[in-house]
Amino acid sequence: MKSTDETNAESHQDDQGDFPGRFAYEGLERAIHEKARLGIMTSLVAHKEGLLFNDLKQLCSLTDGNLSRHLKVLQEEGLVEVWKGFNHKRPQTLCRLTLEGRRRFVEYVGVLERVITDAARATLTSDADSPFGQKLPSPVGPKLQGWSPA
Repeated sequence: MKSTDETNAESHQDDQGDFPGRFAYEGLERAIHEKARLGIMTSLVAHKEGLLFNDLKQLCSLTDGNLSRHLKVLQEEGLVEVWKGFNHKRPQTLCRLTLEGRRRFVEYVGVLERVITDAARATLTSDADSPFGQKLPSPVGPKLQGWSPA
C-alpha cells in the first residue's frame, strides 16, 4: 500500500516523472555532509568497535584541533560517542558511532545513492529528451533559437 506522500507525489508528477521537491534530497544531513565529518563517519562505520583518536586523525588526515571540533559537532548531533580511558597509564580517547549514528549514516548513504542514480540517469538521457525540445548546445556550438546566455 502506498503512503499518502507517494500518492500525492505521483498526482503531481510531470511527464518526466518529476514532482515538487524531487531533487531536494532532504536526507543529506548537514552534520554528516561536510567533507571531514563524512570521512569520520565512514571511518567509524567501517570500525564497529571504534577507533582511537590518533588512528582516526591519521585515517582522515586531520589535525588534533580539526578532529576535536568535528567530533564535537557529531557528538552534539548524537551520531558519535567519545570515551576517555587509559592504556598503560597513558590517556586515550576512543571514538565510535552510536546506534542512532549508524542508522542515520545508512539513511544518508541511501540518499547519496539516489543522487548518483539520478545523475547517472540524466547523463544517459538522449538529447531528444531535453526539456528544451531540441539538442542542447555545447558552450562553443550553435546558439539555441530564442535563448541567450543569462
